[in-house]
Amino acid sequence: MKLVLTPILRFFFRIRVEGLEHVPTEGPAILASNHVSFSDSIFLPVVLRRRLTFVAKAEYFEDPKTAWFFRAMGQIPIKRGGGPASLRALESAAEVLQAGQLFGIYPEGTRSPDGRLYRGRTGVARLALDNQVPVLAVAMIGTREAQPIGQVWPNLFRPITIRISAPMRFDDCDASDRLALRQVTDEIMFELRRLSGQEYVERYCKRGEEAVIEPDATPTMNGPPLPDLASTG
Repeated sequence: MKLVLTPILRFFFRIRVEGLEHVPTEGPAILASNHVSFSDSIFLPVVLRRRLTFVAKAEYFEDPKTAWFFRAMGQIPIKRGGGPASLRALESAAEVLQAGQLFGIYPEGTRSPDGRLYRGRTGVARLALDNQVPVLAVAMIGTREAQPIGQVWPNLFRPITIRISAPMRFDDCDASDRLALRQVTDEIMFELRRLSGQEYVERYCKRGEEAVIEPDATPTMNGPPLPDLASTG
């Protein structure tokens, strides 16, 4: 897929990657990305030298038109909404990391409806702490303009910038501490905000949410610990 897609995407889009040297050449790591377009899951794996495994919503595996593609790409299905399905996805993600591979995750849990950055769910922190692996924040910039939500065919010749942070480690944090999970997640989201320049919204983004700009949206990175520990996005 990389052999086919890479030259095509680089011809039709002006792709710029910053921080590619931060991605380890071997060993496990989590790439935590903002999520503004379906094409995020295509552009990011293509620019990496190593294979990247994502979780993908279960609906893609239930539709014969898309199931073959996602299975062939080695993606992990997840039924959104938390609970046992999310826990199983976390277990599958842990197997990827324990095998020394790269795992990609969208901490927001769904695509942003309006281009803003929403509060991160703590599944990314649990994965990092349970498996003692570094997290690299990844900002996808321009993919929303290249392929807005609901648009099947992308807008060609748009600039795409992918910014990758230096590895962040949280080895001294306790995975059983909910406050630690919240703080680690917020630190990752803070780095995503810095890299992407997005406005931050201190609440979770809900699936199918309309793009409504709230005048009282608070751009703070801190908040009380919440019990949604199993969500992986």
